[in-house]
Amino acid sequence: MLANMTATKTLDTLLERAETWPDEAQAELVQSVLDIEAKHFGVYRLSEEERAAVREGLEQMRQGNFASDEEVVAVFSRHRR
Repeated sequence: MLANMTATKTLDTLLERAETWPDEAQAELVQSVLDIEAKHFGVYRLSEEERAAVREGLEQMRQGNFASDEEVVAVFSRHRR
């Protein structure tokens, strides 16, 4: 954080500077702030990619496609190392 500034003053300063940024950088800032707000205060909104993955998982579940206990243990063992 900037020396001797409150969080609010720092935020005000950064937002003033951001007004001079290129459109692409401002869009990234807006998306970052929206993500932070959603994480802390809102309902998480799935991306289309995440929504498709959830639908695929639900369809696999309906079809009875589940990992065996041995497969689950193998995955956890592989990632704990």
